[in-house]
Amino acid sequence: MHAKTFEFSQLHQHGTAFYDFLRLRKKVFVDQLGWDVPHNSDVEMDQYDTPLAHYSIVLKDGNVVGGARAMSTTAIWGPNTYMLRDAHLGKLGHIPAQVLPDDIASDSIWECTRLVISDALSTQVERTACLGMIVDGLVERAMARGAEELICLSSLALMRALRQVGYDVSRMGPVYRNDEDGRSYAALRMPVAFSNARRAQMGGAKIPTPLSTARHAMRPAA
Repeated sequence: MHAKTFEFSQLHQHGTAFYDFLRLRKKVFVDQLGWDVPHNSDVEMDQYDTPLAHYSIVLKDGNVVGGARAMSTTAIWGPNTYMLRDAHLGKLGHIPAQVLPDDIASDSIWECTRLVISDALSTQVERTACLGMIVDGLVERAMARGAEELICLSSLALMRALRQVGYDVSRMGPVYRNDEDGRSYAALRMPVAFSNARRAQMGGAKIPTPLSTARHAMRPAA
């Protein structure tokens, strides 16, 4: 498996990876979980797939097997901000407003959405590795742009899975049950950083430098 990260303006540089990611989202969120989200017979694509979005995609043998989307919590595109804030503001009827306890809009906080892993990865080892690669890509994108924290709306099972791959995830809001798929969800948060546990699992991989640290290192001596 290998990962790709890109922003909306770079979609054309990665062949069909973005479209295949949308196809995978439709298969999982619509066909399997029964979510009432915008889609056609091929893909799922919502109001947050905009030029403000960044993507982390994982491929195996040329096929997209996982991915996720992220954007700053300062994002505004037409009438939309980002998913958790729009829910907090009462714009998304299927997500309770209280799921995000406080109104957040900060360059230092990014939201991750639409994290998905294909059933083509049949072993837990493969699925765990894919999850780690997806989130590593999101952390790298956000870190390079000065972010310090990632938030997301996700199942509680994901919180446990992320902890297993070495990310320090915690719950930041109340749990609610999604009537469409019967699963329990909550808003989660984690630092935009590679913990010692995650570094150990990444082995000899090069660890990106946070933007704030890089800027400090590039300043001329007084």
